[in-house]
Amino acid sequence: MLDRLQYVKQRFDEISDLIIQPDVIADQKRYVQLNQEYKTLKGLVDKREEYIRLTQNIAEANEIIADGSDAEMVEMAKMELDDAKERLPELEEEIKFMLIPKDPEDAKNVMVEVRAGTGGDEASIFAGDLYRMYTKYCESKGWRTSVVDMNEGTAGGFKEIIFEVTGEDVYGTLKFEAGVHRVQRVPQTETQGRVHTSAATVMVLPEAEEFDVQIDMNDVRIDYFCSSGPGGQSVNTTKSAVRMTHIPTGLVAQCQDEKSQHKNKDKALTVLRSRLYELELAKKQAEDATKRTSQVSSGDRSAKIRTYNYAQGRITDHRIGLSIFDLDGFMNGNIQKMIDELQLVANTEKLKESEVF
Repeated sequence: MLDRLQYVKQRFDEISDLIIQPDVIADQKRYVQLNQEYKTLKGLVDKREEYIRLTQNIAEANEIIADGSDAEMVEMAKMELDDAKERLPELEEEIKFMLIPKDPEDAKNVMVEVRAGTGGDEASIFAGDLYRMYTKYCESKGWRTSVVDMNEGTAGGFKEIIFEVTGEDVYGTLKFEAGVHRVQRVPQTETQGRVHTSAATVMVLPEAEEFDVQIDMNDVRIDYFCSSGPGGQSVNTTKSAVRMTHIPTGLVAQCQDEKSQHKNKDKALTVLRSRLYELELAKKQAEDATKRTSQVSSGDRSAKIRTYNYAQGRITDHRIGLSIFDLDGFMNGNIQKMIDELQLVANTEKLKESEVF
C-alpha cells in the first residue's frame, strides 16, 4: 500500500508545482482538471501521513513492550498499540476506497430535470414534491440552486421543472437519482380514499463547460417568445423567453425564468450544452456497460429506481433493496443515508474490478 501511496505523493507534489505555472493557469481546461486532481490527491496524501504515523507508533510500541524495563511505559505502549491496531484496518479500507479511480464528471455542477410521468395531476404534484426534496437537500449541503425553466401543473406541482445545482462534487453525489421515481398514496383529489400509483422521471446532467462541448451556433435555431406563468407585467408583453434547437441532434433547450432575454439565452445555451454532453456520456456509459454490469446504474432514465409508499411511511430503492422508514424526513431533504448506501455499493463494485490491490 505504501508503494501506491508514494506514487500518489509524487503526483501530488508534481501538480502542486504545475498549478502555479503561468502557462497552466492560462490554459483553463488543464487548470480546472489539475485543480480537481489536486483536491482528490490532497485527501489521499493526508491519509498517507496518518498511515505512516500509525505504523511507526505500532513499531515503537512493540519495541517498548519487548524491552520491558519500564512497567509504566509498557502499560502506556500497550494502550497505544491497541488503539493503533483498531484504527489501522479502518484506515486501510478508507484508503482502498479513495484509491478507486474517480469519475472525472463527479466534480461537475448539474442540471436536474424533473418531469411528471403517468398519473395526471397527482404526478405533477409528486414532481413538485421531488423538486422541494432536492432543493432542501442542496440547501443542507450548502449548494446553490437556480430554476432554469418550469411548466406548472394545473393542480399544483410541475409538469416539468429544470434547475441548476452548483457546489462541490454535485454530479458525483446526485447522479444515482436519475431514473423513474414512483409514488403510492391517496391523492388530494381522491374522494374514495383509494391509493393511486404515479411516477416522475428525474434526469441529472453534468454541466458541460465550453471546452467540454463545442457548439457551432450555425447549427442552432433560436426562437424568442413571451414568457408564461407568474412574472408580473412583463409576462406576455416582451419576448424574453428563449428556445434553442440543435438541428443536427434535434435537442431542444429553453429558458423563461429570467426577465432578461440575454440571461435566458445564456441559461438555455448551458442546458443545451449539458444535454449534448450527456448524449456523449450516455454513449460512453453504454460502452462501459458491455464490459461490466453495474448494480447501481446512473444512466438509464427509464429504469424504475425508487418507490415512495405513503401508507407505510417507506422509501425503497429497488437497485440495492434498501428501505428507509422515515418518509417525512426524506421528503424534507434528509436523503443522505440513501445516497451514502448507493455510493458504497457502486464503490464496492469498482473496488472488485480495480487493479489497485
